[in-house]
Amino acid sequence: MEIRVEALAGEDEGIILLGLDRPAAKNALGRQLMTEFRQAVAALRADPSVRVVVLHSLVDGVFCPGADLKERAGLSEAETVKVVTGLQTAFTALEALPVPVIAVLEGAALGGGLELALAADLRVAGAEAKLGLVETALAIIPGAGGTQRLPRVVGVSRAKELIFTARRFDAAEALRLGVVDRVTPAGGAMDAALGLAREILPNGPVAVRMAKLAINGGLQLDLKAALAFERACYAQVVGTRDRLEGLAAFREKRKPRYQGD
Repeated sequence: MEIRVEALAGEDEGIILLGLDRPAAKNALGRQLMTEFRQAVAALRADPSVRVVVLHSLVDGVFCPGADLKERAGLSEAETVKVVTGLQTAFTALEALPVPVIAVLEGAALGGGLELALAADLRVAGAEAKLGLVETALAIIPGAGGTQRLPRVVGVSRAKELIFTARRFDAAEALRLGVVDRVTPAGGAMDAALGLAREILPNGPVAVRMAKLAINGGLQLDLKAALAFERACYAQVVGTRDRLEGLAAFREKRKPRYQGD
């Protein structure tokens, strides 16, 4: 098994750990890992108990170095295109999960590894993390979503600079650029990501899902259409019992007990 899925329990129920576990290849994105990844993401999408997904590495010192270049060296041009298209589709499926996804970056997150992290909603990095879309140094381009997601995160000209130069950058610069949302001391990113997940967990599950849908869907539209899309998402929460529970809890000065319906 190269993908590990763990459901936390107790007060953390609803938090799912999605782990990369291919130590022999430092989590390089090989065929078996990606097959398991796609299966795991599909299962998470179908599970209504999932509230937050934390994407992390179970291999010390690395998040993901990108493509498995040894495996790819033996592929034909057509097979290579198929593999890269599969990566793009898999990362888009992660991005499309209805719940928040937090990526934990310790060590290298390069090429396809950073493209994978960019498909998450939030990114937390340890201070020693090394990031970069380095594909042009290999005479290719970021083909798993990097040319599209990075400009949406850091702006067009900055993304062009990073991709054209294939420059690697550290966690501090990643924070300054907005590539990551938080930086911790080395080894502390997982705890920080879990802390962030625990901040999300008490909130209305339907509301969090609709907020993600409204943000992601609205970004693809002009403002007038985006506001209409926001209204449609808001309409999905108005009839929920959770909304009534939130009002009651506010009135009674207690913590709400949301059920996700």
